[in-house]
Amino acid sequence: MTEEQSEETPGGGLSVKEEDVEKENVTEMAALDEEEEEEDEETIPHPEILDIFEEGLAQLVQDPLLCDLPIQVTLEEVNSQIALEYGQAMTVRVVKADGEIMPIVVVQNATVLDLKKAIRRFMELKQQREGGVKQVSWRYVWRTFLLIFQGEKLDDDKMRLKDYGIRNRDEVTFMKRLRKK
Repeated sequence: MTEEQSEETPGGGLSVKEEDVEKENVTEMAALDEEEEEEDEETIPHPEILDIFEEGLAQLVQDPLLCDLPIQVTLEEVNSQIALEYGQAMTVRVVKADGEIMPIVVVQNATVLDLKKAIRRFMELKQQREGGVKQVSWRYVWRTFLLIFQGEKLDDDKMRLKDYGIRNRDEVTFMKRLRKK
């Protein structure tokens, strides 16, 4: 009996040896396919990934819940809008001297300091989108300007907005301080 005859099975199929070799080949091919897929995933250039991400964001912003957000939306803005819808946040309308109204979103139990930080973030995002002033001294801004609600100065940074009586959609005035002589 030759070696070929000893490897044949009674049904004319593959022998145990040939089946093992076939399984190894299939395993190697699967491993190569996985490597090729991984390589394909890794070879997408960064600008293309950004484009895909921006397309996804654009579709997300078309949702009726998020339609008020700008096209170049940040995750922070999306989270704020969702918190608003669930009643976990409120919008404080900050009115500047020129009449411009800034809709600032803060959590329900926010302090004056939280409102100031949110105003800062709002202005920074606005400047980035419009290509305005690059650097603002916020220390100077808060020394020169103040926030007023119904004639009362919001002096205490640690005090909660609710304690001043500020509720959702209330207007707070952003006004220049009067100099003391």
